Amino acid sequence: MSETRAEAPSPQLLERIRRQRRHTLELLTVCAVGLVPWTILLAFTLPSGYTVRQWRTTWVGFDVLLLLAMAATALLGWRRHRGVVVAAVSTGALLVCDAWFDVSLALGSPDVWWSAALAVCVELPLAGFLIHRVLGMLKLAQWPSAPQGRIR
Repeated sequence: MSETRAEAPSPQLLERIRRQRRHTLELLTVCAVGLVPWTILLAFTLPSGYTVRQWRTTWVGFDVLLLLAMAATALLGWRRHRGVVVAAVSTGALLVCDAWFDVSLALGSPDVWWSAALAVCVELPLAGFLIHRVLGMLKLAQWPSAPQGRIR
């Protein structure tokens, strides 16, 4: 049986990958640094209470988004498509956000216990499970190795 090997990536491709990685990391670094003063500003300037319009639309819309993410994760998983990784991480992140907003917005009301129970017993465990499964899939992935070592 003969072994089929993939061709080594060209130097131009490796350089393009390095440049894209560097630009992405620079953008994320600038955004993270810029978010610090913005968060501090919000902490001091936002009101502690706020009357909201379109409350139902906001929450139903968020739950529809969560439903679509879960459905995409299930569909891609059943089809054994590698896009399941992105869908599962997105679903996990949305579940964490759902738990956070449900609990934090219910603080000071009798509904906080129901929100906390759902967060602790359903949303956060499912988010953790999905992220754990993605990490397991990434460990199994066969990553192409660059002939010159790491791509920097």
